[in-house]
Amino acid sequence: MSSPKSLTPSLDLLSEEQRFALEMCESGENIFLTGGAGSGKSFVIREFMKDKDPKSLPILASTGAAAVLLGGRTFHSFFGLGIMEGGPQATLQRVLNDKRAIKRIRQVEGIIIDEISMIPGDALMIAEALASQARESSLPWGGMRVIAVGDFGQLPPVTRSGQKRDWCFLNEVWQRSGFQICKLQLNQRIQNNEFLHVLEDIRSGKFTERVKDFLQDRTKPHDEDHPGTRLFPRRDQSDLYNQKKLAEIREDEILVDSIFLGEQKYVDILTKSAPVPPQLKLKVGCRVMFLKNDVQKRWVNGTRGTLVHYESDHLVVRKDGGREVKVDKMSFSLLDADGNSKASVIQFPVTLAYATTIHKSQGATLDELWCDLGSLWEPGHAYVALSRLRDPAGLHIVRWHQRSFIIDPEVKRFYGE
Repeated sequence: MSSPKSLTPSLDLLSEEQRFALEMCESGENIFLTGGAGSGKSFVIREFMKDKDPKSLPILASTGAAAVLLGGRTFHSFFGLGIMEGGPQATLQRVLNDKRAIKRIRQVEGIIIDEISMIPGDALMIAEALASQARESSLPWGGMRVIAVGDFGQLPPVTRSGQKRDWCFLNEVWQRSGFQICKLQLNQRIQNNEFLHVLEDIRSGKFTERVKDFLQDRTKPHDEDHPGTRLFPRRDQSDLYNQKKLAEIREDEILVDSIFLGEQKYVDILTKSAPVPPQLKLKVGCRVMFLKNDVQKRWVNGTRGTLVHYESDHLVVRKDGGREVKVDKMSFSLLDADGNSKASVIQFPVTLAYATTIHKSQGATLDELWCDLGSLWEPGHAYVALSRLRDPAGLHIVRWHQRSFIIDPEVKRFYGE
């Protein structure tokens, strides 16, 4: 293991266990960096990547939408997997005949897989086999190092209806990879101990009396006038609610067209995966939420505020409990498998803040939240929703049902909970 770096102002912000995690990432071993929501996994990776070349150590996202936000590539595109038509063996043979994919895999020092919980076991297995054959080595991943980041207690891999979830830790490739596990225990987002204990119970599938009491104490009729963000399980529900609340504001509607650049086929892909719509609809006085961390640290993903002024080239947003900030347009890019920008979209990095989906809220921090936990269907859904909050004082539950609090038994066994 390498010795700790000399302290810098950003390193001073790391907790002791985060510094240890950073050292593990610097060690050259294959690492599984895990921990509950808000434990600081992403912060460790950002610190680790500060002096790294993203060309030789790319961050690979689990979904196209996440890749655009990260400014990276997807796991499937990097390894040339596509939709894995014909199954694992057919996909493996097809990619082995793809000279560009093989060259790409040979050239990197390693990869970082973000949100590993959403990568199916079959996809991880094929990727490892490709790496070994492309690099002509019998070592795991052909000697290429892998840092997997995520929490299997959160969102699962996409699974066809009726099929068993293809968690990657159940595949033999997980053991073959020899991951050293680094689990962050301390929550950097939440300071309330009661809330932390409740979230720990929910994450580990223990529907205890304190969980029931906690939920019941915060269940109330929906207050349409309350400014808190609403979380919905489906996108159409959040879109409808956002437009409904926008229509209630008696101001002129502001229409801001997104500017798409690049080849049409890539623009079409980006249109589906970009965090911003083709046309952003706003009104002065509307509630907005930032979609991405600001390099000047004036806001983070999830910061909420009110639009107070609009110009064609900038917005002025008054942050909740904070100052007014000038917001310029920014570019979101779609990278191809080789890390080259193929299309980009220029737009203000905000969205209406009245509602969002549980999936899109992952990674965000909220102060006020309304949610309906009555009919969720995915493992980790309820945990992801509730763990967005800094403090339980901002939680408002419309309804809940015990069957919405799902943990896959395999995940429970994996973490020994």
